[in-house]
Amino acid sequence: MVVRFAPSPTGPLHIGGVRTALYNYLLARQHGGRFILRIEDTDQTRYVPGAEAYIIEALSWCGIHFDEGPHLGGPNAPYRQSERKSLYAQYAHQLVEKGWAYYAFDTEEELEEMRRRFEAAGMVAPQYNAITRPYMKNSLTLPPAEVQERLRTQPYVIRFLIPRNREVRFYDEIRGWVSFHSRELDDKVLLKSDGMPTYHLANVVDDHLMGVTHVIRGEEWLPSTPLHVLLYEAFGWDMPKFAHLPLLLRPDGGGKLSKRDGDRLGFPVFPLTWRDPASGEVSLGYRERGFLPEAVVNYLALLGWHPSTDQEVFTMEELTPQFSLARVSKAGARFDYEKARWINQQHLRRRPLAELVPLVRPVWEQRNLPPVNDDTLSQLIAIARERATLVPEIVDAVRFYYEEPTFPLPESLSQKLNPTVLQQLPSLLEALERLPAWEASHIEEALKAWAKTAGVGLGKVLLTLRLLLTAEDAGPPLYAILALLGPDRTRQRLLRTFEHGLLH
Repeated sequence: MVVRFAPSPTGPLHIGGVRTALYNYLLARQHGGRFILRIEDTDQTRYVPGAEAYIIEALSWCGIHFDEGPHLGGPNAPYRQSERKSLYAQYAHQLVEKGWAYYAFDTEEELEEMRRRFEAAGMVAPQYNAITRPYMKNSLTLPPAEVQERLRTQPYVIRFLIPRNREVRFYDEIRGWVSFHSRELDDKVLLKSDGMPTYHLANVVDDHLMGVTHVIRGEEWLPSTPLHVLLYEAFGWDMPKFAHLPLLLRPDGGGKLSKRDGDRLGFPVFPLTWRDPASGEVSLGYRERGFLPEAVVNYLALLGWHPSTDQEVFTMEELTPQFSLARVSKAGARFDYEKARWINQQHLRRRPLAELVPLVRPVWEQRNLPPVNDDTLSQLIAIARERATLVPEIVDAVRFYYEEPTFPLPESLSQKLNPTVLQQLPSLLEALERLPAWEASHIEEALKAWAKTAGVGLGKVLLTLRLLLTAEDAGPPLYAILALLGPDRTRQRLLRTFEHGLLH
């Protein structure tokens, strides 16, 4: 099996493109095949500096790695179509010689005039096809001598000759048999006047030369496939298997997910942060939002593919043997950002603490918080990650560690303070100071014993202490909070509530 991911470097990689690359990658790894990255940059007018590097970095971050590509080299180099320009013209001319294509000399003005003329005659959206081509300037309508003269003296394009009254059928691995009638197709340009191929010619030629066996791409390319099928037929080449993936839909299901939808609803549509080189506009990515790459991969895998079990949380290693095109849906998949956050939470809980420290530390330092060593940061992560869905939320969940509580408490919280605990706070502090070691287990034992002696329910003791130490009524386990604050800061915070007369 040989598969490829062939993006155009016209901007940042959409999350839907990441899913396409992922599905290709999973099948290649499952079958021991090769996975190729090919940059389809034939349209140089839309080229965006930095886009190719972004694509490679984004997929690498996701754990989607290639066997060949512009950054790796390989037996099919070069992997940028702009560097393969000299290959394509011979194939376009070969099709002309076989009678599958022809030269067209029409100017932009003449093409526009044709559209106006046929629209006036009642044709909706006129195209260059079997109906209109007899009225145009091409090698099918002009005398051979004039064709040769024009080839020498003026620009021309090569167009594919769509056969008349032909049903084009092909089997799609996801959708089954698909058919188009040739009257729905137009004579697409294969080779432009500047010698660059269009997507259609370059795509088919490169897939053939690189030995691609499976073309797995987005649903938006389905209308182009009949032309590609005809091109394979015209060249006499074996055709790869096709699979067109369902669209990623916005959360309401009302259309394809776009950057505008993400901006409006408050979630990223790019894997990494992207700065537009023209406008300077910055679009936040999933990495910078605080997602783990394995969680992004996990969620994207489920957008269109359904496992054979109820399992929802997967590693890449677990996805690889289970994935199959047979379980990919034809229907579009709605994007659910909250579900993506939930999956990220599950992976945060699975990650070894040592691997989370270098992810949390940049967030900690960006907020200019007091320095902490790796051991302390690891302990903070351990008590916070059960409540966090994104990496920055881990830092939010341990606010008690770096922020002094503010008093007076809001009325809704002050009502929860237990008077008996407040009156006997000095006694409680003495019990804590007698601890053999300031550790969570000893703290728990001491507080339970004190509550019993004081005749106060343990829950009321813990809630009152939590409010005094953090000014919050919920959060990480209180025993762990006390252990991390240490004896000095714990005593300081508890005494401060009296010194300032804030407990009213």
